[in-house]
Amino acid sequence: MIYPSIDKLLTIVNSKYELVHIAARRATQIEETDIFQMKENEYVSSKGIGRALEEISRGLIIVDK
Repeated sequence: MIYPSIDKLLTIVNSKYELVHIAARRATQIEETDIFQMKENEYVSSKGIGRALEEISRGLIIVDK
C-alpha cells in the first residue's frame, strides 16, 4: 500500500496536478537543503518525493485553497 494515500492527500489539495506541483517543489527543496519538517527517523519514505507527500499529509505544508 502506498503511504500516504492519494485519497487523504486530495482532501488537503484540490487536484492531482496541484499535488504533484507542490510535492515536486518541496522534494527539490529537501534535496538541495537537507532541511526537513520532521525528524528523519519519523519518515516512512526514504526518498524526497515521498517525504514531501508525508509532510503534506501531516499538515506541515500549508496549501491555500
